[in-house]
Amino acid sequence: MSPSDSARPKIDPELLSFGTQVKRFREESGLKQGELAELVNVARSYISHVECGRTKCRRDFAVRLDGVLHADKKIIEAWDDLLEKIKQVRYPTHFVAFPRAEAKADQLRVYETHLVYGLFQTEAYARVLLVDDDAVATRKRRQELLSRKPCPMISVVMEESVLYREVGSKEVMREQLEFLIELSAQEGIFIQIAKTAHYRDARASFHIATLPDRSEVAYVIKATGGEISRDPSELARISTVMHTLNAKALNTEDSRALIRKAIECKWT
Repeated sequence: MSPSDSARPKIDPELLSFGTQVKRFREESGLKQGELAELVNVARSYISHVECGRTKCRRDFAVRLDGVLHADKKIIEAWDDLLEKIKQVRYPTHFVAFPRAEAKADQLRVYETHLVYGLFQTEAYARVLLVDDDAVATRKRRQELLSRKPCPMISVVMEESVLYREVGSKEVMREQLEFLIELSAQEGIFIQIAKTAHYRDARASFHIATLPDRSEVAYVIKATGGEISRDPSELARISTVMHTLNAKALNTEDSRALIRKAIECKWT
């Protein structure tokens, strides 16, 4: 290898794959890089960097490219695939896989010990927790299932401490808790608060997704990340814990009252 070769920046094959897609649609549209750059209001060099895999554009830029090149959402899909592949490199495969089950589920049951359930997080709350704009965008796309018709039945039990654990600022927390109250009035969404206490076998946060064929997938949060399980015996144990939590936690009406109390006492 020559010194000049070793000095070249390493090209991420996933970025290059996405860039190749952009280049293909550009050439099919009969546009030069400079002409495309003018249409999407960027420098020609930026188009070159995207096509060569030297930079990762934002999703909103991929949407603009898709529209200008009449790609029928193929460029958007390629960008979403790119993000999934990048996440598979950064995180264990099980972390990436659960949202797919979540998106197909007709029932979600959740226990959260430390933070507001991800699908219920406001953008401001999520931005404090997530690493970059792409992660926030991914979270927002996951949240689209809340407006899906029909919306899956979602039952969430959160420990009382979640209401008082500051994430961001008072304003962020107030907006977040007000959003929980708003969500709790939505049909098919049940939010319960578990008062600070010991609950048998409730040792960590977990999510259970029930699919239309009645199969189930569980995601259990652990100290080193998380773990997906489809094991029937483990799912049975987790379901038993969830039944206990549903029975022991405050009902939905009393939970709303406690959330309001937390806003008044802590976040105003």
